[in-house]
Amino acid sequence: MKKILIAGLPELTKNYEKAFLSLKAHPVVSLHMPCPDEYDALLLPGGADIDPIFFGQINEGSRLINTQLDRVQLQILKAFIPQRKPILGICKGMQLINVFFGGDIIQHLSCYKAHEYLEDLDKDQSHITHARPDSLLAELYGTTFHVNSAHHQGCGMPGRKIVYTQFAEDGVVEGLAHANLPIHGVQWHPERMCFPHADDVLVDGILLLTYFLCM
Repeated sequence: MKKILIAGLPELTKNYEKAFLSLKAHPVVSLHMPCPDEYDALLLPGGADIDPIFFGQINEGSRLINTQLDRVQLQILKAFIPQRKPILGICKGMQLINVFFGGDIIQHLSCYKAHEYLEDLDKDQSHITHARPDSLLAELYGTTFHVNSAHHQGCGMPGRKIVYTQFAEDGVVEGLAHANLPIHGVQWHPERMCFPHADDVLVDGILLLTYFLCM
């Protein structure tokens, strides 16, 4: 049974835990500095916006910042990278990966209304995306597919050896991968696209989560 560290707040990670348990994995939610040898992989979950100090900007639209949380998540990511173990970033987690490698964030997308979570309806939005033909995402889902959407920020300049692999039709980055390491990120939420959250319009998040467990 694969043991997955979910580096997040327990009150915000229930959907990730349920998805991994359904896939017969062993998720552990913790923000304590880990011994990476004890885990098979790292998941960086979604959450609030990253403090712009970590990518050299002042606040120009970032919300609900938790600087200490960001610092701890980046430290955990740093601890896992030398082990060359699988790392998956989801939503904020994808952005953390980009920032760690020196990239930056667009703090408030001009097209945010097509991407942000619909608070009044308590639901994700959805839209079509396009994956690079040579990418993992294209291998799993094809080059054109629908995903959910719940964010107002996006990746800007890519970090060192970070390759953007998926885009919304308006150009917003929806997926990335490291050129040499088993590190992937998606702006969407596969844990909300599978099992009881499955949707006929959206692709099945199980495919990505299963691949992550088998890397």
